[in-house]
Formats: sequence, structure tokens, C-alpha cells
Amino acid sequence: MHMPGMNGIELLSKIREVAPQTVRIMLTGNADQQVAVEAVNKGHIFRFLNKPCTPETLALALEAGFEQYRLITAEKELLEKTLSGSVKMLTEILSMVEPQTFGRAQMLRDYARGLAVPLGITSFWELEVAALLSQIAYVTIPAAIIHKDRTGAALNPTEKQIITRIPEIGNKLLLNIPRLESVARIVLYQNKYYDGSGLPQDSVAGDQIPLGARILRVLSDLIKQEIEGAVRYEILDQMRRRPGAYDPKVIDTAMATLVQDAGATKSGQAMLVKDLAPGQVLLSPVMTNDGVLIVPAGTEITQM
Repeated sequence: MHMPGMNGIELLSKIREVAPQTVRIMLTGNADQQVAVEAVNKGHIFRFLNKPCTPETLALALEAGFEQYRLITAEKELLEKTLSGSVKMLTEILSMVEPQTFGRAQMLRDYARGLAVPLGITSFWELEVAALLSQIAYVTIPAAIIHKDRTGAALNPTEKQIITRIPEIGNKLLLNIPRLESVARIVLYQNKYYDGSGLPQDSVAGDQIPLGARILRVLSDLIKQEIEGAVRYEILDQMRRRPGAYDPKVIDTAMATLVQDAGATKSGQAMLVKDLAPGQVLLSPVMTNDGVLIVPAGTEITQM
């Protein structure tokens, strides 16, 4: 307990920050009630032992500590494998059922990576997963409605409602997966404008909207107009001139990080479709002989 610069409880607290899975046991001759309370509440200890401590008591505490560690690491491994497996399965389903939507989702992820660090985001994985799965609800929508929406054909009221509910449906799908609650919230608010307009229709506005959702709002509109042939700088400049629509910090960061790369030349080589390999990026779309789009330009090839 009485060390220079840092006492025993402070040490245990610091160990918990650095290595949270560590099972902490305290052995001390300073056994007053206040020390015990602080050890439990601040050091989050597993066992509290008093000196003198018999070898048998210490051995039992160590054995219990090893078992606790095995339980913690086993649960963590199970959750991580479940999480990564679920995300992989969903992205592969999206890439198979809706390759055009998946291609845009990959572009969203790649653009978002460039904004994460400048905007102070530490949970990169949440933003990347949210970008990739932002359109997962498309797998639940009939292909005929998606085609009508893409081609600008008139949608009836029911079809319009289905399209506008895409973020809500995606949110409900993702809430079924442990530890994706934050990702699901980003997906829910991806169509919400900074002034609070848009969907969902609630009182959430400004910085109350998840930062990931504010990023996706900017990047989704940017990518849509880029695909239609607009220039990146001009798109972002027009966004900046729409007060209340977009988070100014996100626009400024996109200007600083994405525009400088816009003029970079892209080079590639002609290949047969059968020779494509995972990790490659398409510089032109893959079409059937009669002009049907199979995979859009910008898509990163996956095994699926």
C-alpha cells in the first residue's frame, strides 16, 4: 500500500486500464476497512488477502484467479468471433444479393477511413462496420423496388415508405448482434441532417447525432454525386453552402483530406473476370454482354 509515488490501489487501477483482463489480487498487512473498500471499488480486485497469509490460502486464491481469467478470456474470444463472424456473413450476403449497393458501401468505408483520425475517432472498427452495413436493409427489399428507385421511376406510397425505412430496418437487424449497438445507432441516423431534419423524425440534432452518422451523411451524398460525374471539390463546396444540412467539421475535414487525393491518377490493367482475385479493386464495372451491371466500378473484390 505504501509505495513512493503511487500506492497499491493506484497501481491496481492503472493495471486495470493497461490490461483490463488481468485478474487482480491484493495481499496487504494494511487491512483497515477503508483500504478494503477502495481496493474493491477503485482497484476492482478479485480477492483481498490479509498478511499473514498461509500458503494454502494463497494457493486457493491463485487457482481461483486462473479460473476467473480463463472464463474472462473465453467469453471475450467467443464474443469477438461471434461479432466478426456475423459482420463477415452480413457483408458477404450484401455483396452477393446487392453488389452495386455493396460497392458503394466499400467506397463509404474507404472514404470514412480518411476522416476518422482527423475527427478524433478512436473506434475505427465501429465506423468501418457502420459504413459497410449502412445499406444492409437492401437485402430485405424486392429487387423490382430497388430497380425503380435507381432508375428514377415513380414509386407508389408503399414503395416510398419501404425505401425511406432502410436505415430503420438496418438498425433493427444490427441490434440483434451483441456489441453492435453503437453501429446500429449510426446506421439509424445516417440520413439525418445536422439541423435535425430528415429521418428518423425525432428531436435529435447537431452534435447529438452520432459522429459516425454525420460522416456517413456527408460521404453518402458525396459518393452519389461523384458517381453521376460531379467533381469532388465542387460537391463539397456546395454542401458547405447549405447551412444546417451537414456538420461543418465533417465538411472541412473532407475538404482537407479527400480533395487533395481527388486528382490522383488511377492506373490498372485489363483482366479476364475469371482472373480477378480478392483484394483487387475494379476501375471499371463488370457488365454482361447485354449491358446488365453485375459489379460496379470501385468495388473491392471479395471471395464471395
